[in-house]
Amino acid sequence: MPGGRPPKPISLVQGHRTKAEKELRQKAEAELLTGYKLKECPEVKANPIAHKEFQRIRKLLRAIGKDDDLSGNIINIHCLLHAECKEYELMKERLYADLKELGVAYQEGKLEFLEYTMEKGKLQDRIFACDKKIMEKRKMILDISKENIMTIQSALRSIPKKPEKKETSKMAAMIEKRYAK
Repeated sequence: MPGGRPPKPISLVQGHRTKAEKELRQKAEAELLTGYKLKECPEVKANPIAHKEFQRIRKLLRAIGKDDDLSGNIINIHCLLHAECKEYELMKERLYADLKELGVAYQEGKLEFLEYTMEKGKLQDRIFACDKKIMEKRKMILDISKENIMTIQSALRSIPKKPEKKETSKMAAMIEKRYAK
């Protein structure tokens, strides 16, 4: 990405802008939206974690006027991945609790050393598998987030920042040059 700040919607731009510049940006931004509000899919609605994330994202997108259903599918997928990631994190916590209980059982003499080490190894393998799944889900979430943000930014990049200067015709330039003396 080139240097400088990423483009923002006109609603977030601060500082002096001419009326023509504001109108041009608002018109171009409006052309990027379908007018259909962001919709939550049934799978997201049924999952409390995904639903909460969807509500949060929709609120943020609404604040900048970008809660359009054109990006609804990717937002729903993001929310489901977020929920799956949380589920794997809970599973990992339970496995750590099981590992702790296994250690206590060994300390109390309820398990032989060989059995303890085998069970401990199995639990650690499951913890590592959970870690791997969590990292996969987080990577997918990050990729979707980047793509979604990049898509919005690339759309904003296509919006001219300033009104185009109208070129004068060659005849008008010649007349202006003649009378400028």
